[in-house]
Amino acid sequence: MPDWSYHTIFKPILLKLPPSISREFIHRGMSTLSSSSMGEIFIEFLGHMSPSKKMKKELFGIQFTSPIGLSGKIDPQLSGLKAFQNLGFGFLEIGPVSLRGTKGKEELFLDQKKEQIHGFSNIPIKLSTVEEKLRSLKKKKMPFFIRVEGSLQEIKQICEKLHPYSDGFILNSHPLDSANEFKLFTEKLGKPVIFACSPDDMTTLEELKNYNPSGILLENQHNTDRINDSLATIRKSFGSDLPIIILSRIREPVDAVQLLDNGASLIMLGYDYVFAGPGLPKRINEAYSNKFPRESMMVKGWLWYWLFGLAITIAGFIALLFSMTSIILPYDEFFLGIMRRDILDFNPAILYFMAHDRMTLSGTMISGGIIYMQLARYGIRYGMHWARKAVNIAGIIGFLGILLFIGYGYFDWLHGLFWLILLPLFIVGYAKSKNANEAPSSTNLFNHRSWKLSLIGQLSFVLLGAALSIGGVVISVIGASTVFVPTDLSYLCLTPEMLNEFNERLIPVIAHDRAGFGSALLSVGLLVLMLALWGIREGESWVWWTFTIGAIPAFSSGIITHYIIGYTDFFHLSPAYIAVILYMIGIICTAPYLIIRKKK
Repeated sequence: MPDWSYHTIFKPILLKLPPSISREFIHRGMSTLSSSSMGEIFIEFLGHMSPSKKMKKELFGIQFTSPIGLSGKIDPQLSGLKAFQNLGFGFLEIGPVSLRGTKGKEELFLDQKKEQIHGFSNIPIKLSTVEEKLRSLKKKKMPFFIRVEGSLQEIKQICEKLHPYSDGFILNSHPLDSANEFKLFTEKLGKPVIFACSPDDMTTLEELKNYNPSGILLENQHNTDRINDSLATIRKSFGSDLPIIILSRIREPVDAVQLLDNGASLIMLGYDYVFAGPGLPKRINEAYSNKFPRESMMVKGWLWYWLFGLAITIAGFIALLFSMTSIILPYDEFFLGIMRRDILDFNPAILYFMAHDRMTLSGTMISGGIIYMQLARYGIRYGMHWARKAVNIAGIIGFLGILLFIGYGYFDWLHGLFWLILLPLFIVGYAKSKNANEAPSSTNLFNHRSWKLSLIGQLSFVLLGAALSIGGVVISVIGASTVFVPTDLSYLCLTPEMLNEFNERLIPVIAHDRAGFGSALLSVGLLVLMLALWGIREGESWVWWTFTIGAIPAFSSGIITHYIIGYTDFFHLSPAYIAVILYMIGIICTAPYLIIRKKK
């Protein structure tokens, strides 16, 4: 559930429900989706959550893809365990776990004004329940730290049972009588043991020094200065190599970045994650990776992708010229066996109808070409993996559209020539851009007003891209079956039987036009969708201009053409009107975030 859907749709609804009910609803739903490979692919498609390789680090002899983890407080029933492995985290805390659990009831209270959650939630989970949940997990994608509670013998029993699933154990206190006993315990365990304590209890920290723990977890402190003082004290007492995990109030990327800059090895998100949204780990990863030196990288293959987009744009303008003048070309007349004037003499509306299909296609091609060029110039050129992925997906779908032409029984040589020109450009671009594998970074550090407003705009663009993609599929299906919708026949004042009686090859030509428009619309819709899902980041003005300028040819040709030919049925044009509204909301709401950089 990305931020653009969480904050705009789901959060206002979920916050009206009891916290535990809304939590389990979300966690179980997301985990159900994550239970299949297709579900995981869909989650990655929506959020592109994978952290940059720059974020990798090794602690406790364990590889972490990101220093951002999630506290067990967020998922005390482990109902979201499968889902959280796909949301950009580098590790997860599980627990607390006790031998028999507890009969205590979770009591959570939500303060919406202060955006805080209070109450009793840290209820130990029964060992057998945790073991069952972990055993049922098909794939473990990241380190798990398991927090354990109980007497020394109970802790030993829990650690023994959960040893195969855990990468380390967290103890709420040190129940061992001596440092020597702790040493024997850790040697037998063979896994890191981390002591959890509060920055307020410096006495405990001094006592822990004798135990030589694998790491320290500082938690339950919202005072940044206090956390920083504790970090400095621990570094002074234990040395700079001791891993320190912080569980503190982290509501926006800047909170996490400052903790990492001040010496925290890892950080865990707590209840503030509920209010900040599921995109917070991704935003932190991108903001922190922005602090690393950028490699001067230039992907050579970008130019071929750019030429691919340019060729589509030029072809779109040529198609527009023909559709505004002769409409049908000599090879169309040869296939039909009749001349242009014969169609005009029979029913001029047929020619206007064909012009409206071809002009709409040309505008869609011009818009798609512009987006391809922009993605190549500003994304692939600088190694952005998401931009290359967007171009490849949309490009392959577009090429597959040629199969529709063949199925309609009419494949003109101009489309074939166009296909043969585009294919080498695409293949060379694909081959020469394989090193475009950089994850994006971001300058966004705050949950400021322009970021919140941009989520509304992003939602609009996502809906627009999805609607265009679905529209492309629908038009292709209609073209492959009935060819016409009722409003088309009303405009023509003809039935399919009457058209066939006039010329039995006329409907295949019209269906061929619809195939071209349907496949082009699907391809462009996917471009808009992926650009909206993966490309919106603070200060990325090129993304805003791509949306703004790129949409003009498609909307202009799609709407104005209908008025020129007199095909103004409101029901027929309503999808286009809705698309324009989504487009306007998108460019207005994302402008402050994409164009105007927030002053820090």
